[in-house]
Amino acid sequence: MSEFQAFEMERYMSVHEMEVKYNLSESGVHPMLLRELLDLEEGSLERMLEVELNYSHANGIPQLRENISLMYDGATRDNVLVTVGGIEANFIALTTILSDREEMVLMFPNYMQIWGVAKNHGFKIKTFPLLHEKNWAPDLDKLESIVSNDTKLIAICNPNNPTGYILTSDEMDAIVKIADKVGAWILADEVYAGAEQLTDVQTPSFFDRYERVIATGSMSKAYGLPGLRTGWAVGPVDMIDQIWARHEYTTLSTAMLSNTLAALALSEKVRPTIIQRTRDYIRKGYPILVDWMLSHGDLFSAVPPQAAAIAFIKYKMDINSTDFVMRLIKEKSVLIIPGDQFGMDNFLRISYGLPKDYLLGGLKGISEVIESLS
Repeated sequence: MSEFQAFEMERYMSVHEMEVKYNLSESGVHPMLLRELLDLEEGSLERMLEVELNYSHANGIPQLRENISLMYDGATRDNVLVTVGGIEANFIALTTILSDREEMVLMFPNYMQIWGVAKNHGFKIKTFPLLHEKNWAPDLDKLESIVSNDTKLIAICNPNNPTGYILTSDEMDAIVKIADKVGAWILADEVYAGAEQLTDVQTPSFFDRYERVIATGSMSKAYGLPGLRTGWAVGPVDMIDQIWARHEYTTLSTAMLSNTLAALALSEKVRPTIIQRTRDYIRKGYPILVDWMLSHGDLFSAVPPQAAAIAFIKYKMDINSTDFVMRLIKEKSVLIIPGDQFGMDNFLRISYGLPKDYLLGGLKGISEVIESLS
């Protein structure tokens, strides 16, 4: 039996997130209550009570696929496959496009699911960096230099996890040009689109820029509805059909109630309210985090994130990031993500899309551990 590499960050979070008092590890905003969602449209509770708990359409109920398609220029419901979270969409898209030992290129740092899936399937991985010294802008010269005629796929996370960086239009066009030169696919994880910090304009998708794009999204990060476990892949119809075939062998379909609630959340009337809630959490939480960092002098530094409810913070303490975080858990019941989980020690990923008192309580615990180190 071959050794299968666990998804270390998700395992780490699963072990600790339900036990700590302050969970500052999530990259989405504070989740909505079911009541909050249903209150956004009159009569929705009564309609939900009439939902038959049967199997849903294997590719997602038509209204949900229609609502998703409206977020992508040029898409129809036939371009959409509904999945169990964005994580399934990424998995089945990647394993549809790539076969054993084929080559892919990964933006780094990144959500490490793609890295793990590639390693477990024997794909050849090359990386190109986001440059901390350039405010996390991508090293496109590096990307161009490593893409070859053997490259089948370029994996992007935009807005980026963990940095919150949003690619400029010129950077997106450059990535498309590099991919097109060798006929590579682009897998664009776009789960943070809608969770913008500095603008009310949603981050544009790669979908309508290039014919070989699979864009993935979910109800978790930008919508505060991770418990629906609903995501999607959007792409060319023939490729979506191929990805759907793998979906049939994994989860088959997503839950009927989750489909129905997600369709409500993404409806033309309700979606803007949810997106505004997300941005309100982000825009109120980040100044609190900045004030906290400043209270520690020059111990911390961070490039201001352009999107998502997370900051990727560099520190000057003489301690490994995982060791520091384990002390936080044991001594103060606070959970954050060590930079080690992204292959970058001396960084911490901290969530701030949280209620004020909860966020302050978690930050206070971090400060107390810092004081104990001095």
